[in-house]
Amino acid sequence: MRKTIFLLIILLGRLSCLHAEFAPSRLWYDVPAIFFEESLPIGNGKLGALVYGRPDKDILYLNDITFWTGSPVDHEEGSGASAWIPEIREALFREDYAAADSLQLHVQGHNSQFYQPLATLLLDDADEGEVTDYHRELDLDSALVKISFKRAGVTCRREYFASAPDKLIAVRLTTDRPGTLNFRVAMTAQVPHKVSATARQLTMTGHATGDAMESIHFCSVLKAVSDGQVTVSDSSLTVSGATETVLYFVNETSFAGFDKHPVKEGAPYLEKAADDAWHTVNYTYRQFRDRHVRDYKQYFDRLQLRLGDEAKQIDTRPTDRQLSDYTDRQENNPALEALYFQFGRYLLIASSRTPGVPANLQGLWTPHLWSPWRGNYTVNINLEENYWPAEVANLSEMVRPLDDFVSALAENGKFTARNFYGIRRGWCSSHNSDLWAMTNPVGENRESPMWANWNMGGAWLVGTLWEHYLYTQDKEYLTKTAYPLMKGATEFCLDWLMENPLHKGEYITAPSTSPENEYVTPSGYQGVTCYGGTADLSIIRELFLSTLSAARITGEKDQRFLDETADKLNHLHPYTVGHQGDLNEWYYDWDDKDVHHRHQSHLIGLYPGHHVNGRQTPDIARAAERTLEMKGDESTGWSTGWRINLWARLGRGDKAYGMLRKLLTYVHPEQYTGSDKRHGGGTYANLFDAHPPFQIDGNFGGTAGICEMLLQSDTASMTLLPALPSAWPSGSVRGLRARGGFTVDMDWKAGKVVRCVISSETGGTTTVNYNGKEKKVLLRPGGKKTLK
Repeated sequence: MRKTIFLLIILLGRLSCLHAEFAPSRLWYDVPAIFFEESLPIGNGKLGALVYGRPDKDILYLNDITFWTGSPVDHEEGSGASAWIPEIREALFREDYAAADSLQLHVQGHNSQFYQPLATLLLDDADEGEVTDYHRELDLDSALVKISFKRAGVTCRREYFASAPDKLIAVRLTTDRPGTLNFRVAMTAQVPHKVSATARQLTMTGHATGDAMESIHFCSVLKAVSDGQVTVSDSSLTVSGATETVLYFVNETSFAGFDKHPVKEGAPYLEKAADDAWHTVNYTYRQFRDRHVRDYKQYFDRLQLRLGDEAKQIDTRPTDRQLSDYTDRQENNPALEALYFQFGRYLLIASSRTPGVPANLQGLWTPHLWSPWRGNYTVNINLEENYWPAEVANLSEMVRPLDDFVSALAENGKFTARNFYGIRRGWCSSHNSDLWAMTNPVGENRESPMWANWNMGGAWLVGTLWEHYLYTQDKEYLTKTAYPLMKGATEFCLDWLMENPLHKGEYITAPSTSPENEYVTPSGYQGVTCYGGTADLSIIRELFLSTLSAARITGEKDQRFLDETADKLNHLHPYTVGHQGDLNEWYYDWDDKDVHHRHQSHLIGLYPGHHVNGRQTPDIARAAERTLEMKGDESTGWSTGWRINLWARLGRGDKAYGMLRKLLTYVHPEQYTGSDKRHGGGTYANLFDAHPPFQIDGNFGGTAGICEMLLQSDTASMTLLPALPSAWPSGSVRGLRARGGFTVDMDWKAGKVVRCVISSETGGTTTVNYNGKEKKVLLRPGGKKTLK
């Protein structure tokens, strides 16, 4: 008995230490949200809500990630547009860049569809009295939003969550004095809709903006379970004399796939919504809550992070005040930085769990009928950046929606390759996409080629699938899913490359653009269309290298394909260094119109790629570093997130950390009209990224950047603390992932690793670099090794 008690005391002591080491992760505020950028997001990967938490007239904006305008793409779009490609090339090689820019308009198709808000839940509290002791929080450890306040001596509580296993959003309202809960709840929408009410239930049907015969339809059901009286009007429910009420919200849409018409071939959304609503009687609120928390924690709890001293992990100030003091007073707040990191992981779990529908520009949260940039998939950086933290931050399953989406892009991209570029091998994707997996170059024959005419989206995006293999070592996934898509993207690039008429035996792309950037020729022309752009060739290099590596693993038998890929890889136009020591973005040593431009697409080979590094390409790595110095530190949210990773990849920890602090610059919502206006790139009060406006990619870039400062790896080796900033002399992390199928737990003090545990489910060999030494680690499947 004594031995049992003794062991229990030791166990409790260890748990207490663990709790002290990794403090709870929560965002909290002492006032309700006024603006969208102050609301708290919940999501189950398909349904999402923005919780404002107002005591009197509360509002929830509700979203469904499958709710978009439009219908499947036309595979004949752009037929014949490829006839313009030779004319554009002819203009380029006679150095008539103005003509090339103009001719590019003929190689454009339709713009993407819009991601749309689903519904709005309005909750009017009928009780009166002054509100005191207000508290609003998002608990990242359980994915629960909690609101509490007092009114006339009564404590009122509200709890919100979005459950993945039960496909619902739940809201529980309680008071600590029996019979004092009185409120009215209604549903409405910004899209065409109608609402009906029956006993304790509201049902709303409608469709996305546009022709009802061509649009996605939806059915939303709100059910009330209450110990009070529930009365019904035409479009609302009124609850009176209650102590506890639970609201369950479910929704289904008619979206049945990227290639299925939402009306003629739509999913049975009415029946599915009815089934979801009936399911709410199968469990109690507590059971639904427990099922949600258990499901969520299986992902979130895999990785824990502490930055800085243990004693500084608890901060009693609200999150928005911490953020403003971090900005204005330049406070050191490693706990806030770790919170931001975990918030990024939370957002990925909450927005990327629907097959074929990855997280979009806003994840899945928008209150706007017409979201900024259509709420679409921007594939010249933003969609890729959404998934940078997925593998290294131990959320590998969250990549699955992207797998199916890339497969859809490949199907549509075969027609884009043929119609717009005259290429019949492989597939391509362009600057924008949407729920329907559109792949055509956008612009509608009238918008700037600066962003519209770009066909490297597929070539870049398949890198995410290759990374999934590198981290998981799942050969079946590589063989059946990733490699066929990589090969198709490679085949397109092989045929899109052309022999350089100015340098025989060398391959370039033409026409080419560097996403959203402009050059200035020696004659003073400001243009965008060129040949042999560095960004194109960087993406293609990374793709060819990855595809050849994957081919060796899968046992590719097509020797002609392998030989052609290797030959063109070896004869790509090389990187060149400009007169200022920077990496040239253009074929010639031209200046950028804006040297501080937010895009750094020609540095893709450094990050997220791997073929530019200080060991194998030191001159190019130095030029990339010079490019970053010239660009400076002021940029937009997502771009700042990218720069964190680029500086970290260069081993410049303090520069990476400086960019992290820039990313965490406190800014006000765009609608804010107060005297203290904080606009620009940074972070809003609810920790959403400010591009501005909100884009979720900056959150994901920031989370990935912190990982990159703590761990870098390839399949043969890993480096611990490769870019540790001086601001984090001590810390702990549990659950970081390394390429090759390894998991890393480590503690560090005074900038040195004091303990590290390397484990692997698949087994393997890696060389671990840390504290100026190397150790080779060989693990059997399920094995682990401790390094000190």
